[in-house]
Amino acid sequence: MVEPACAGAVERYVDLSRFYSWEGLQPIKGEIIAAGQACSACYKRVYRCLGAAGELLEDVHDRVTSDLLTQKLARRARGIILRELKPLAAAPGVEHQGFLSAVTYQGSVTLWETVEAQAGRVYELWDSYGLAHDLLAPILAAGLATGHQVVACPDPMAPQRLAHLIFPDLSLAFVTSNAAAPWPHHPYRRLRLDAMVDREVYRSSRPRLRFAQKVAQALVDQAVDGLRQAKAAHDNLEALYNPHVDFEGVYQTADQVAGEIFSLPQ
Repeated sequence: MVEPACAGAVERYVDLSRFYSWEGLQPIKGEIIAAGQACSACYKRVYRCLGAAGELLEDVHDRVTSDLLTQKLARRARGIILRELKPLAAAPGVEHQGFLSAVTYQGSVTLWETVEAQAGRVYELWDSYGLAHDLLAPILAAGLATGHQVVACPDPMAPQRLAHLIFPDLSLAFVTSNAAAPWPHHPYRRLRLDAMVDREVYRSSRPRLRFAQKVAQALVDQAVDGLRQAKAAHDNLEALYNPHVDFEGVYQTADQVAGEIFSLPQ
């Protein structure tokens, strides 16, 4: 439940509990509680696994990062900005955020078709070590400074870091690609960020990098398994509830509230 701001004056409660059949749910209360607890337990395990995997992948990034690599990425970003991001307007651009990738009960999923629908030219950033953000961040800043619309897509394993950028007005995109989630088409250009890593840094860290990546993938696999179990528990919860819910009343209330919202002054 979300508490309304300034209840009655600005926002109000919408009570949907009246559409449950109290009498119908009481005999199966124990089953409902058990299914809800099972679902919550699965999600706790998922959060722990993904959190641990994220920490390991952050360690991978930190181990390969060096001053030389930072300079290489900055230089490459400047070249792309000069070539691709011509000033469009005096006013700043607009940034829209949305996840293009996610860890789901079906595994790790990337909606490449969203990129295909908005960009005819795609820069593929082949990146096994979480380096793409360091290239994409200055490109995003430059895109906004030159008046472009940008769709910024965070990394689901590290939401503070960028994984993809789409410039719909330029029919241009930058996508992070790797062995686990390769860009499925021939790119406009391919940048192998892995090759920019300092050879000596990579050589000295290689055993640790391989170990961390292997364990991180195993943790993600465990998270996916947990999501499958959570979905099964939630499906069971819905099967218990649905026969005892007045959905027609719910839909009528939804239509009423939507009508009130759309009738508000712009």
